[in-house]
Amino acid sequence: MVSGLASPAALVRTLDGFVLSADLGADARSARLAVASALGLSRPPPGFGSVLALAEDAFTLLARGFGPDAVVIVVPPGVHLGGPIVVVHEFGAHPDPTVIFPRTFVGLGSGAEATVVEHFVSEEGEALVCPVTELEVADNARLSYHSIQELDRSTWQLGYLTSRVGRDAALRSFTAALGGDYARLCTHSTLDGEAASSELLAAYFGDGVQVQDMRTFQEHAAPRTRSSLIFKGAVDDSARSVYSGLIRIHKGARKSDASQTNRNLVLADGAHADSVPNLDIEENDVRCSHASAVGPIDRAQRFYVESRGVPPEVAERLILLGFFDDLLSRAPEPGVAAYLRGAVEGRLSPVGAEGVGKRGGR
Repeated sequence: MVSGLASPAALVRTLDGFVLSADLGADARSARLAVASALGLSRPPPGFGSVLALAEDAFTLLARGFGPDAVVIVVPPGVHLGGPIVVVHEFGAHPDPTVIFPRTFVGLGSGAEATVVEHFVSEEGEALVCPVTELEVADNARLSYHSIQELDRSTWQLGYLTSRVGRDAALRSFTAALGGDYARLCTHSTLDGEAASSELLAAYFGDGVQVQDMRTFQEHAAPRTRSSLIFKGAVDDSARSVYSGLIRIHKGARKSDASQTNRNLVLADGAHADSVPNLDIEENDVRCSHASAVGPIDRAQRFYVESRGVPPEVAERLILLGFFDDLLSRAPEPGVAAYLRGAVEGRLSPVGAEGVGKRGGR
């Protein structure tokens, strides 16, 4: 994945939560890249730990206590990084079941701009991975964040992505969930300053007996804030996906604008998708919307493509690729979008095979 990104500003590699290397490019010399024990920092940056507290539960408390290292990325006020900061989290094979708590903190100062990419991969072996990522976006800052989860089918994940966005600041987040046996990601975004905005995008694909579990929380705590969420997923074979989302508009968050959209394709009779959007509105002068859809590939679409001379199995493949490509085209980093297009294509059966997905998993 790293090779497809144009001129990364920095590259960090971790193994089982321990930082192996951290290489800063010339463009990132103005940023601060630190490795810190998750048990405590002598001089923690603003937001470290407090962003995580917004979504605290038993597993985040365990991450605080047992995480070996924390990757800390701080971009000073007014600094604009040209290339992405890439963090690759690798999890090795273990003879016995194990639990791993990788942790990342990204903090942008006032008026700063940066792009961060996290990639999660693992070898075969029974493991529970609990990645925790905190994003602190100060006033007038701009952060583009990408998370790519390609864990082995023997790995479970309970992941947390928490963010706090300040006044007139913007967060663009794109997550992709392709691997794991049971993989859960909780996304908690708090718009804490007036006129803050967030765009939360995600693509997930499950086949075999995978479970992709996506949980989101869009919290509007200040006036004139705006959030937009679009999550798309597909399940094949006996896989299952679960989406549960909540928009909460606090009292006093006047003129907030929030939307939540979840769409799912069910590609086989044995597959199943659940979608549960929710609203919790404590203010009158706001605009909120939510939409969800679960179903097979549209027969009218398939007929239209087949009527142009395209074989049925190719037609379904093209429709599924188009379903995801509409979302991938909105990824902030073009290299990530290109990589994910290839990854999705690799999960689909070759032309002439039965059905759409690869039977039996990767």
